[in-house]
Amino acid sequence: MSTQKFVKKNCKSAEPRWWGVDVASQKLDLGCCGVDEVETFENSSEGIERLLRHALAAPSALVVVEATGGYETALVMRLHQAGVPVVVINPRQLRAFATAIGELAKTDRIDARIIARFGRDVRPEIRPIPEEKQRLLADLSARRQQLIELRTAEANRRKQAARPELQNSIDAVLKVLDEQLADIDRQAAELVQTDPAWQERDRMLQSVKGVGPATSLALMADLPELGRLDHKQIAKLAGVAPLNRDSGKQRGRRVIVGGRAAVRSALYMAAFNGLRCNRQLRTFYDRLRQAGKPFKVAITACMRKLLTILNAMIRDHATWKNPILTPKID
Repeated sequence: MSTQKFVKKNCKSAEPRWWGVDVASQKLDLGCCGVDEVETFENSSEGIERLLRHALAAPSALVVVEATGGYETALVMRLHQAGVPVVVINPRQLRAFATAIGELAKTDRIDARIIARFGRDVRPEIRPIPEEKQRLLADLSARRQQLIELRTAEANRRKQAARPELQNSIDAVLKVLDEQLADIDRQAAELVQTDPAWQERDRMLQSVKGVGPATSLALMADLPELGRLDHKQIAKLAGVAPLNRDSGKQRGRRVIVGGRAAVRSALYMAAFNGLRCNRQLRTFYDRLRQAGKPFKVAITACMRKLLTILNAMIRDHATWKNPILTPKID
């Protein structure tokens, strides 16, 4: 539901309040658009309840929260449970908005007021909050990525370690990380088995050559919109859509910006592996390389093509062998 529809539905007789929350690990600063005062609450269960009562004192409050690395999760979930419309925004959006309105100073209290004004002026779309199982799957996927990064760092140190004592220490850490990765994979697989829809989605995704269990998990966890958007929207959401950089007669290089890093990483590995075993991707890649495109451009185009195929498959409940899956890349 859009913010405009919510306001029209719930605010027939009173002007709605647009709230903004600047989130820190220990505190929450609550600002209201058009009001100079900023209320501060503890970022705890009690503090969140006090903030909720304060916001509900005004008619039909919309709460806009800046994403802060997970510190905002408890607040967002509590607001959602209470039926308060809440929107989580990207910090980069907020900083660009603050610069646009000429507010260069930055404090928590200033940010709270700017977030509230952002809500009123931009009217961000109110999106559904993921269910508990979806959040758990996303958390498992994120933890898996963290463990992989730790393992890569230790493996690189292993190559540089000359002394047996250091090698033994690193080997012990690598063993623990491998055990943790196996445990995360087991938990994720068991969670997928609890949902028939996930089982079917996982089967369809892994039917594509190059897409393995890790890529399937990342897409199901971090891109639940797959199959519900068109190919341009899903590419932009994942961060593999080339964006124009033109001005006047100048034509700048097309670049990819933003998007979901975990999804992009999974698509890269799937596309890279697909070059060896997926004839459709390989043919597409070779054609781009023969046309003079550098590796980065070609592999990104393969990522986008693969995502388009997967999006069409989920949309149509089809598998890789279905002959209709030959989507065109614009």
